Parts: sequence; structure tokens; C-alpha cells
Amino acid sequence: VQLQASGGGLVEPGGSLRLSCAASGSFHSISAMAWFRQAPGQERVLVARITTAIDADYAASVKDRFTISRDRSKNTVSLQMNNLKPEDTAVYFCYADGFEVGKGWSPGRRFESWGQGTQVTVSS
Repeated sequence: VQLQASGGGLVEPGGSLRLSCAASGSFHSISAMAWFRQAPGQERVLVARITTAIDADYAASVKDRFTISRDRSKNTVSLQMNNLKPEDTAVYFCYADGFEVGKGWSPGRRFESWGQGTQVTVSS
């Protein structure tokens, strides 16, 4: 499973950006999609995760500013980021987990996949 992320860039504090990620390849199903971020010298941390359309979790630092959404028919996930702050500066990674194709198109082995990362810089 390959994940292709896009949408990063440079924005001023208070601005907005939208990240998108598309999954491709052969798989039975995707269970969850998420966005993580990693700032220089820090560990990669969860930003937001979504399973169904109404089941999403957010890091406390981004709640009420970021919104994660998913299009199951297109195997895509997006992250709308509003009121961005300098501390949001990081490389953002798309993540997906689910099941490979098994025998007779039944769920096979579980997979986890990461995108290549996209830089988000919040600075005036």
C-alpha cells in the first residue's frame, strides 16, 4: 500500500492549510487513517486519527483547530488546519492501517503504511 501526501507549505500564523493523502495499491480494506507530525529533534506524534466518518481523535494541541476527514470510496484522508501556530511547524506524515487481500478476497494480513511526509512551516 502506497500513501502519497500533498498540501504542505509555508503559511503565516493564523493561516490555514489543507493536507491530503491518497492510498493506492492492492489491499482488502483500510481500517484507520491518520496524520502524525515530527518537529526537528522531536519524536513523531499523532495529530489526528479517523476510522469512521464520526469517529475521530485529535491531539489536545490541535483540537478545535484541525479537522480530519476521510473519503472511504476514494481511499483518501485530509487534514484541514486552521489558525496555525508556529509550534505546528513540522513534517506531517500520512498513515494508514488495514488488511491485505486474503484468499477469496477475504481479509488477509494486517498492514501499516506511511507516506513520505510533507513540510508545514508556520512563520511570519
